[in-house]
Amino acid sequence: MRILLVSQMYPGPRAPGLGTFVAELEAELSARGHELARAVVDRRGGTHRHFRLLLDTALRARAFRPDVVYAHFLLPAGLWAVLAGGAPVVVTAHGQDVENAHGSAAVRAGTRLVVRRAAAVVAVSRWLRDRLDAVAPEADGKTEVIDCGVDLERFRPRDRDEARRDLGIDPGGTLFLCVGTLSERKNVLALARAVERRDEGTLVLVGDGPLRPALAHRPRVVLADQQPRDRVATWIAAADVVCQPSLIEPFGLAALEGLASARSVVGTTVGGHPEFVTADAGVLATPGDDASL
Repeated sequence: MRILLVSQMYPGPRAPGLGTFVAELEAELSARGHELARAVVDRRGGTHRHFRLLLDTALRARAFRPDVVYAHFLLPAGLWAVLAGGAPVVVTAHGQDVENAHGSAAVRAGTRLVVRRAAAVVAVSRWLRDRLDAVAPEADGKTEVIDCGVDLERFRPRDRDEARRDLGIDPGGTLFLCVGTLSERKNVLALARAVERRDEGTLVLVGDGPLRPALAHRPRVVLADQQPRDRVATWIAAADVVCQPSLIEPFGLAALEGLASARSVVGTTVGGHPEFVTADAGVLATPGDDASL
């Protein structure tokens, strides 16, 4: 099958952690014998990149003549995919795209258009499916729940001390790890405060974002910047606890990668975490309640 991937998030040289789930899905589809082309954005910042994506989508669709267009995110990628025409569109909602529709009438109208025109709609969690149904009634009964999944060869149980030696870090002490954008939505400042309240332990943040300056000089916080996926797996193996206490986490891939690596996790009660974080595997904090961390 000829598949055109369309996404406003895709890993690139300056943003290796951007949309890694799309690249991993692309690799799996290729391994199964499908022929793929892509129209993607592989960097952050600037609204102009979305209009470039529109042009790239139209040109790729015309030149590649796909059997199906697989878009990630309802807007703008899903909208560009359905406007390109010429092939059935499958679109996956990942989270912020649905939340944006709850806050804007214009985005809601665009979202409903995408849902109506798409041949199939995917949500990465049951929670997200329900949020989409609430803002786009056309999605009710049309949306399948398919999570992002985990590469079990990369994220697997591994000796913690060995992983720490590979990273060149102190083998002793408790290591709390958070992988993701350093933003308000990811609740990283509250996580840093929670670690500071403990008598010991170090918080390592793998990622970048607008809150980096506010985190740079906090006690027992290490900023590890963005890392390639294999390196992320090593950091998870080196950790004692993988933390993802986001205010909203539509699925929670980093937490699932932590569980696949046999690490305890801290998640959130809002979003996808309750669908797979069990009481024997981790704890769920209440967003906005620092004490619950």
